[in-house]
Amino acid sequence: MATIKAIVEKSALAGPRSIKISDEATFSLPAGDVFLPAEAAARVMQAYGQAVNEKVLVGMVFPARDEGGWGAVLSFAKEGYVRDDDAQNWKADDLLHRMRVLQAQSNPVRKSHGVPELDVEGWAQPPTYDTTMHRVMWATISHKQGEPDDDAHRYVNYETVALGRDGHLLLGVASHLAAFNQSKIIADGLLADIDFDNGKHYADFDKTTDHVAEYGLAALVVGVAAKKLGLLAVFLAFVAKFAKIGVALPFAAAAIRRRFKKRVPARPVAAVTTDRQEPR
Repeated sequence: MATIKAIVEKSALAGPRSIKISDEATFSLPAGDVFLPAEAAARVMQAYGQAVNEKVLVGMVFPARDEGGWGAVLSFAKEGYVRDDDAQNWKADDLLHRMRVLQAQSNPVRKSHGVPELDVEGWAQPPTYDTTMHRVMWATISHKQGEPDDDAHRYVNYETVALGRDGHLLLGVASHLAAFNQSKIIADGLLADIDFDNGKHYADFDKTTDHVAEYGLAALVVGVAAKKLGLLAVFLAFVAKFAKIGVALPFAAAAIRRRFKKRVPARPVAAVTTDRQEPR
């Protein structure tokens, strides 16, 4: 843990500040939040047994004080323009089934690394696609095998994918189920602080010159979910221990509460075709 403390103390960047995301976008880190750049974030995540794709990782975001019990990861996959044609035809139950299959396949690897296996229980929020902003949002409920079967031991990964001309931004926030409403507001607020550069928006796509990704939107949702479910174990363990480390960051709890109050949910969007929501 001393190593992780040293990594955080050396590398953490306190908001407010502007974070450049490659040559694609800019993230305005708000006051009350801390940003851990990709190299340091990868070391922290690996210390908790989480595989990391360092080619896409931008960094981690977490509160300067452990008041919300949440953590977020920001990534950018420069894999081409993702067609959204299939967004009107996907079914939430089908997507959930595919997520469960992929999670079951990855559990033996988790077990071999001494990391608790996960079960995907259902949706906290089925996938929705905003055709104007070109963003997909969803939230899954998971449970670590071997833990008590109650809401206190259920976790939520709230995921947002923002499509761009050259690829897609991924923002995932992990929290306990009881804190889902708050973590959703935080995630929506963080997403509002990210903006694609001029010429890099989804609408700037040029079919005569630009690369198109080899997968569609539905496959992207399932793939992202399968890779991110394990992050909840990393984030919640890290945030809980980070608060005990006592890293000196110049923020008062009152400032963080003011930031939470300023966060407003993103405007509502119509859900795409979905089946019934899974019971919790």
